[in-house]
Amino acid sequence: MRSLRFAPIFRKALLAAALTCLAAPAVANVITDWDAKAVAVAAPAPLGQRELAMVHVAMFDAVNSIERRYRPYLVQLTAQKTTSQEAAAAAAAATVLIGLHPEAAEELKAALATYLATIADGEAKSDGIKLGEAVAAKVLQARANDGANAADAYRPKTKPGVYVPTPITVASVWPDLAPFALTKPSQFRPQPPISLESKEWAADFNELKAYGGKTSTKRSTQQTETARFWLMVGAPAYHPVPRQLVTAKQMSVIDSARFMALFAVALTDAYIAVFDAKYHYEFWRPITAIRNAGIDGNPATTADPAWTPLLTTPNHPEYPSQHGCVTSAVAQVLANALNTSRINATIPGAQGGATTLTTSQTFATVQDLYAQLVNARVWIGFHYRNSVVAGENLGTAVAKWELQRYFLPTR
Repeated sequence: MRSLRFAPIFRKALLAAALTCLAAPAVANVITDWDAKAVAVAAPAPLGQRELAMVHVAMFDAVNSIERRYRPYLVQLTAQKTTSQEAAAAAAAATVLIGLHPEAAEELKAALATYLATIADGEAKSDGIKLGEAVAAKVLQARANDGANAADAYRPKTKPGVYVPTPITVASVWPDLAPFALTKPSQFRPQPPISLESKEWAADFNELKAYGGKTSTKRSTQQTETARFWLMVGAPAYHPVPRQLVTAKQMSVIDSARFMALFAVALTDAYIAVFDAKYHYEFWRPITAIRNAGIDGNPATTADPAWTPLLTTPNHPEYPSQHGCVTSAVAQVLANALNTSRINATIPGAQGGATTLTTSQTFATVQDLYAQLVNARVWIGFHYRNSVVAGENLGTAVAKWELQRYFLPTR
């Protein structure tokens, strides 16, 4: 996926404003403070989520090199126990971000200097800065050739001289991106979409056709609002949730570093896994299926050439649902951190996309989160019910794999 392009002067001003607002510690936790900074600087999803994962594994390995309570993700360097964890984490995060966004180096260096000014000068601080920079360099080197910057080789199916839609597809290189925890992108690739000739396909098709259209008379006002709520995507939507938990549980620096790294890595690998499946199956979106139902071979479906979804369909294949996958991965990490399915997580919702009814929602349990998400992606006209469930199963498998193998206690 290509990041958004801004005029250089405008982008510089935008980054400076974001970093200035976040320069001083917000909740006295270096991990959440620099997570907020990274979210402000990172590219749009899904590329920005890779950047967040790099920031968090760098902060974790830097802090863990000092306290050594968990197995390192990538590297464990020699460090005195008196080394400042705050200085190490801040330097690690800033160094990764500068490596990823050299255009924002001036603003990031200023933000780091302001942050470090709150830490007493001395050997502990200077050692922390050196440690953070060294770990960050290792992380940047490890991910330098992971495939994120590969050329977009995806081509729409066409014939010479025949028009095809011209917008660039989203994340078409991600099926070849090196995962952070999984052994390969296709490790948990789901089974193929349901048969177009099946009763299940007809049921999913007709439900979505009735409830997901722009002019649907069956979708209620509240259902429309719920559909719009789930327009939110990427780090700005999801990362406030673990920051809430770090603050509420008053986690130590090392525990918050581990928790946020678990969260960021699971979310990133969920993106990799879901785009692997999407571009493998290349299943048609509802707007295509409904307008072309005459060729699906199912007598229980009928075409509507004028049908359009509630909002504009994202430009990547349908199956499985991206939101289903990444949200379930998020939920699994939260439930693991709390040791219960009762997560009480507040998600901010679509930035500028929600109606006047709500701009955020709190979910008491993982099950509440799943149930609303499945319905929302049908009501917006983007995904068939079976696809969202398949996405949820994929995200759950990704998160469980990571939770069982990474960032584990040393004893």
